[in-house]
Amino acid sequence: MKSKVTILSSMLLLFVFSLVFASPLLDAKYFEGKWEVLIKDTPQGSATIPMRFETEGDITSGYFFEEGSDEESKMSSVKISEDVLTAAFTISGYDVTLYLKKVDDETAKGDLMGMFDAIGTKVK
Repeated sequence: MKSKVTILSSMLLLFVFSLVFASPLLDAKYFEGKWEVLIKDTPQGSATIPMRFETEGDITSGYFFEEGSDEESKMSSVKISEDVLTAAFTISGYDVTLYLKKVDDETAKGDLMGMFDAIGTKVK
């Protein structure tokens, strides 16, 4: 009887660990693809930044277009945990961080540098 309880406990523990470690991959898939991120009320006014995220293995990379540039720039870092994306990049000479949290299948909200509201919309 004791061995059955041990086996069931081990299986339950394995199941819980599989759920915990599987979730970041599912969340990374949400952010994959092209996004239009509106940054509201900066000193230069509101701005929309086209962005793209891709995940290979367990590493997510981000890219963006700076206003007036036809060339895509790579973000310094992108981290996804649970349903929150944190990205760091340099734009217009400023090092910035962007936080986006899933709202629904098409929208994510957050902020740039904790100062400016950001709304991301998936591009179809």
